[in-house]
Amino acid sequence: MDFDFNLILVPLTLGLGFIWLLDKLTLKQRKTRGRGQESLLVRWAYDFFPVLAVVLVVRSFLIEPFNIPSSSMVPTLYTGDFIAVNKYAYGVRLPLTYNKVIDTGHPEHGDVAVFRYPENPSVHYIKRVIGLPGDTVSYDNGTLAINGVAIQTEAVDYAANPELTSQLYSAGQVAPGQSLSETEAIQMGQLEENQAQYFKETQGDHEHLVRYLAGMNSSQYAPFLQQQAPEVVSSEGNQWRITVPDDNYFVMGDNRDRSLDGRFWGFVPDENLAGKAVYIWMHKPPGLSMPTFARNGSID
Repeated sequence: MDFDFNLILVPLTLGLGFIWLLDKLTLKQRKTRGRGQESLLVRWAYDFFPVLAVVLVVRSFLIEPFNIPSSSMVPTLYTGDFIAVNKYAYGVRLPLTYNKVIDTGHPEHGDVAVFRYPENPSVHYIKRVIGLPGDTVSYDNGTLAINGVAIQTEAVDYAANPELTSQLYSAGQVAPGQSLSETEAIQMGQLEENQAQYFKETQGDHEHLVRYLAGMNSSQYAPFLQQQAPEVVSSEGNQWRITVPDDNYFVMGDNRDRSLDGRFWGFVPDENLAGKAVYIWMHKPPGLSMPTFARNGSID
């Protein structure tokens, strides 16, 4: 999610709104000449400003659509899912400046949050909220805990949809000098799924599945964790502990061993929050495939 549509929508709406207001108060072309006889800019202002204003208000303060570009939230969200994000769940913010003008709420344990990536705020990320301000988040050989209390976790027998599994990797360049054909991408996804283990986690009011890969521990390669003191993070990454600063949150992807999340780059400041993911409204497979609505439903 690497493009902020508001960069186009806000200036265009303000520009047409200014022309509309100028004609209403001063030019009065629409009133004196009649519809269709005014200048082109004035006509555009009357035709498009009301529509753009409604779209801007809805996207900025109510509900905004996003597309999932990666598999970091599998099995909750898959690449190609289109989701609706509640923009007022974590405070009403002005578009572009992102200043909070009304405090309407804060993330809770287990929320799926959309936020501006701290290392590149022009890019939006989506992860699950694990740690709230002041929490101590710890991991000990497979057990994730908050303030010393283990998150309720149980192994489940989960069979992933083969069609969705085939979309875990995208064809094209995956690393400098390395690219995957469409067939190779499908095979890689299916091979990885053979190593996948699924667990059901319960955090607050949220009950959801998480995915681990047998024999792999991505925390071992997480720069942020490895920068912590040796007494709180083992070099193998199978034991670690961090404390979340005030006005910050710690997030992780549900696809725990395939997620570039807080373990790699740190915490999410409150000012970077964009909203709460609440609903899947469409899924679009890659290529020329038609969109489907079989995955429609609320996000837990």
